[in-house]
Amino acid sequence: MSKTLSIIIPVYNEERTIHLILDKIQAVSLINDIQKEVIMVNDCSTDNTIEAIETYKKNNPNFPIQLFQHEVNKGKGAALHTGIRVASGDYLIIQDADLEYNPQEYNILLQPIEDDFADVVYGSRFIGGKPHRILFFWHSIGNKWLTALSNAFTNLNLTDMETCYKLFRSEIIKGLQLKENRFGFEPEVTAKISRIKDIRIYEVGISYYGRSYEEGKKIGWRDGFRAIYCILKYNIFSRK
Repeated sequence: MSKTLSIIIPVYNEERTIHLILDKIQAVSLINDIQKEVIMVNDCSTDNTIEAIETYKKNNPNFPIQLFQHEVNKGKGAALHTGIRVASGDYLIIQDADLEYNPQEYNILLQPIEDDFADVVYGSRFIGGKPHRILFFWHSIGNKWLTALSNAFTNLNLTDMETCYKLFRSEIIKGLQLKENRFGFEPEVTAKISRIKDIRIYEVGISYYGRSYEEGKKIGWRDGFRAIYCILKYNIFSRK
């Protein structure tokens, strides 16, 4: 029996590009005949994102998409909590709704799990020879600093803790009690998987087509301070 990859997409104000990322996901052929389950969670968008998704669904009836909506804006983490809860696949990956990450690379993350080497695979933007858009110096320094701080507490040697592309065996991510509703999801989930007995965490190099703030990038310096707080909170003060 073939396995299924649940693709969780938190969505907020992406009407202009949402059809493009869905086209890319639809075009991917996964290894070992793995099937796709697409779960979109609209976090109370204020533009025409919902209409764009509904139009896409109507025009692509053979590409099943499950769409869930938050009646108020709760944040990326909350949207992921909803998606994780309803996912039914054997594996689960997080996909941002923008075009910064390439779904053609799902198979790179799936391979270590399918080969039974890994339980969790992080896609690192800082290793490997794949293309990376050159953007913000201080953003990249902050990203690496947060990863190093996280590693100091988790005793992992990740190069990109803040990456969107994290692929899990579903029972692992579903077994965590996740609390962060916004961008604190990344340090929280990293802290909690690091404490699972005998967990096998791998990292693979991926490409990164980053957006500028003018193009719609949403994360800012306040989220960096929240990440520091979450690293300390979930590694020291609130370890459950």
